Amino acid sequence: MSFWEGNEWGEARPVTWWRGHAIYSAHLLAAGLVVAMIVTSLALFAGANGVLGALSFSSAAVLRGEVWRILSYGLVNPPSIGFALDVVMLIWFGREVERALGRARFLTLCAALYLLKPLCFTAAGVWVGTAFSGAALAFPLFVAFATLFPGVPLLFNILAKWAAVALVGIQALVALSARRWDLLAELAVGCGFAYLFVRVVREGFEWPRLRWPRRPRIVRTAVPVRAAVAPSAPAPRAGMAEVDALLDKIAQSGIHSLTRDELARLEAARSDLLQRGRGGR
Repeated sequence: MSFWEGNEWGEARPVTWWRGHAIYSAHLLAAGLVVAMIVTSLALFAGANGVLGALSFSSAAVLRGEVWRILSYGLVNPPSIGFALDVVMLIWFGREVERALGRARFLTLCAALYLLKPLCFTAAGVWVGTAFSGAALAFPLFVAFATLFPGVPLLFNILAKWAAVALVGIQALVALSARRWDLLAELAVGCGFAYLFVRVVREGFEWPRLRWPRRPRIVRTAVPVRAAVAPSAPAPRAGMAEVDALLDKIAQSGIHSLTRDELARLEAARSDLLQRGRGGR
């Protein structure tokens, strides 16, 4: 069964063909680990613990100049149930990752995962000494698979993305409960790199951009300036004699015979009379 069909990257060619079956790089890596496990078991049976110890990784030994341990630690694989599960996961999930990314990118991912762990612990060995053996590629490759195919149902119809989150969380809790900071760092480095590698290959790399909040622009509209109009001077108030004269003129010739000034004085006199009638001054 393959989860890859219909992917947009195109199918990667297998390494070779044997009796009609495709042999991928993931199959060859798994076979190499099995051979290393058998050799390790025979060496343990023969009592060659010193040889195995010289091949295992030790940050203190690497800092003393034994740099071959950065490459040889994966040759020491004692037999265990965990090793068998790692081989199965490498064959199953590694094949799908290789088919999706291509052989070259898959081998680049595996090589980076293989070297990243000892290099990081060598750098940290200045403060904390670390020793380990055995290549652990299966779990980071499963994280890469879940990143490529997050919606694929696995055991009990659990989606791959939730299975990866659950397994990473459980591994982190186990490391924290045992105060194994080396296991926690290995989990963060391996799984984090696998996730970022797939995201970069799939979507491309782009430096994050910091967007600072901008102040809202204040749009100022020009307000038309009106010419200042000088207030008209109040009409002079007319006396009673002048009002009587204006009324006589209106009686003789009509109101249209009054000029503008005479009408203003008459209106002012009328306003005075109304104010006086209301009690005003």
